[in-house]
Amino acid sequence: MKELHERKDRLEFNKLQKRLRRLTGSAIVDYNMIEDGDKVMVCLSGGKDSYTMLDILMSLQKTAPISFELVAVNMDQKQPGFPEHVLPAYLEQVGVPYHIIERDTYSIVKEVIPEGKTTCGLCSRLRRGTLYGFADEIGATKIALGHHRDDIIETLFLNMFFGGKLKAMPPKLLADDKRNIVIRPLSYCAEEDIAHFAELKGFPIIPCNLCGSQENLQRQVVKDMLQQWERQFPGRTETIFSAIRNVQPSQLADLNLFDFVNLKTNKDASVDDSGTDSCSILSLAPLTDNSVQYVDVLDIH
Repeated sequence: MKELHERKDRLEFNKLQKRLRRLTGSAIVDYNMIEDGDKVMVCLSGGKDSYTMLDILMSLQKTAPISFELVAVNMDQKQPGFPEHVLPAYLEQVGVPYHIIERDTYSIVKEVIPEGKTTCGLCSRLRRGTLYGFADEIGATKIALGHHRDDIIETLFLNMFFGGKLKAMPPKLLADDKRNIVIRPLSYCAEEDIAHFAELKGFPIIPCNLCGSQENLQRQVVKDMLQQWERQFPGRTETIFSAIRNVQPSQLADLNLFDFVNLKTNKDASVDDSGTDSCSILSLAPLTDNSVQYVDVLDIH
């Protein structure tokens, strides 16, 4: 019985690992994230996402048709109780070159941000600036961050609900300084899979003691909303992510993305026998709770 369970666990792990490898590899190819000769600076926080990213990139590095270098970088922000020995011990064990950057951003954040307010914004800006500068120092050509599909979707809704902008996290980004390219190899991967993989691998997870749980974070509210949607409508998360990859500027309202001002009719456009111009009709179907659900778009010519 024990052997049967062990075999089942191995099969489950292999299946999960292959899925994460496949999705990460697809994202890297789709967005040309890593090129031959790249030196990829893998930002390691000590959380499940960055551990998984490093593990999968190391695995892909062995079989990739191109040659690229990996170097792990962690930023010790001097949070009280931060276990400084954990990451170096792990990285030496897996044999990855690494650097530990020591910056006391903790004191800055605690001094600037009032007690009880969200610290993540300032903390991430300070961390990002330091990491960008360090990437230049070591000659890194790409900076890899551990954001996954759920992070991208949550950011989309955060920007819509609280920022009035339709934007998320791109899988590949030219940084504001124009000197660094940021990549997110886990962009296609689900957080649930990453969490399970991290548990099975037994990564030495380091919690963030600076921000704590901060249960009232706007991101947590959005996360809870999306998880509720996914429970009620399985597959919705994947559909939302597909929408992020399938943007139609002419169906939005951004004057910078589509020339609405100079939009003209085409008098030579074909019409059907009834004389109805080409248009789109929304087909709606009632739900049991008397609300309305979008069903399909029918193009009528």
